[in-house]
Amino acid sequence: MQIPHFPEANHPLVKSLFHHSDHELLTLFQRHPDAGKYFTVIFCRYSPIVYTLIRHSARSPVQADYLFALTWRHIYYELGGLNLTDSESGESALTMQNWLINMTAFCINEIKLPPTEAIHYSLQATSPPLWCYVEQALDQLPPVLRLIVLMAQTFHWSETRIAAYLQAEGEAITPSAVANFLQEGYRMLEDKLPTDICTIYFGEDFAQP
Repeated sequence: MQIPHFPEANHPLVKSLFHHSDHELLTLFQRHPDAGKYFTVIFCRYSPIVYTLIRHSARSPVQADYLFALTWRHIYYELGGLNLTDSESGESALTMQNWLINMTAFCINEIKLPPTEAIHYSLQATSPPLWCYVEQALDQLPPVLRLIVLMAQTFHWSETRIAAYLQAEGEAITPSAVANFLQEGYRMLEDKLPTDICTIYFGEDFAQP
């Protein structure tokens, strides 16, 4: 079984945080919700374990990759409220690794995967941390902009086809207007992504907070 390699693990921003303990990374993640690098480091540290567990349970590599991404999305939202310390003793009640294994087992058992041919996700194209933050940014876009961006990026629809679909739904919109909406959507999406996520994944020289 081939465990995927994620290039972000070699990014200087990510490598500079490798010395932190799991507990420190969790604390930094919870204290700095506008930064994406802490979650990315946790992902790089534990993705081999999570992927190995998932690959043994999935029927196909495509389903395994999709379940892997969905599992990390679930982990991302659960991490915000995670407390590894026992409230009475003040000592660690659970390790990050054990918690992640439990979360992975939960997702394997509970998430119902679509057929392989219905999955549009590509692990090579979009690493799970980037997917989590892009999805979070998409949720902040106006509904029509979000829909247009999704149709263009997920289904690779042309501007003409997107316009035809929206016209059928009662929106008076032309292909050229769709093109303008797309540019606006991409601009807003970039504005809403954490600066360090843009730096790690797009190589843009943003100033770090």
